[in-house]
Amino acid sequence: MLRITEIFHSIQGESSFAGQPCVFVRLTGCPLRCTWCDTDYAFFGGRECSIEDTLATVNTYGCRLVEVTGGEPLAQPQSLSLMSGLCDAGYTVLLETSGAIDIVPVDPRVHVILDVKCPGSGMTEKMHWPNLTTLVAKDEAKFVLADRVDYDWAHEILTRYEIASRCSVLFSPVFGSLDVRQLAEWILADRLPVRFQLQLHKYIWAPDMRGV
Repeated sequence: MLRITEIFHSIQGESSFAGQPCVFVRLTGCPLRCTWCDTDYAFFGGRECSIEDTLATVNTYGCRLVEVTGGEPLAQPQSLSLMSGLCDAGYTVLLETSGAIDIVPVDPRVHVILDVKCPGSGMTEKMHWPNLTTLVAKDEAKFVLADRVDYDWAHEILTRYEIASRCSVLFSPVFGSLDVRQLAEWILADRLPVRFQLQLHKYIWAPDMRGV
């Protein structure tokens, strides 16, 4: 059984898949408490649902792109079976994960989107650093940046772990906190090999709207 906060159909707002219709399976629970978290409603509650019923619900949307997210989906070990089941059914599967839990057990067919916790998140000490050396070409590393301190830290981590040589890297400003033009100019000035990313869904719908 899984504990699920919501399953919904929306436009993918982040990653290299941004702009595509996507089914989101949001699992309940997270061991982290990031300062800028926009899904704290998924920390508690939810409903119990079998993997079979979850797959059946996903199938009703007729969409071949699925993201398993949270909360922190890997905090529920059953999420591994869910993702494998989705892959077996022919879906393109994305995993949005905090980076705090080992991604080695994740089905190799899944596209891992790993959130590297910058100092502004307050959760840097929770990072499972070996994850950064596990990422491969189909995966993506995401840095959510609150200010210049976060940017400089991310730049250093990017260089130290040579992440861009293994997978795509996303630099995303904390919505409403870091000026988007400022971040774009920093990236251009330093000629960083990263993708500048905005949370597209927050520009289509209200930033605090759920189920989108």
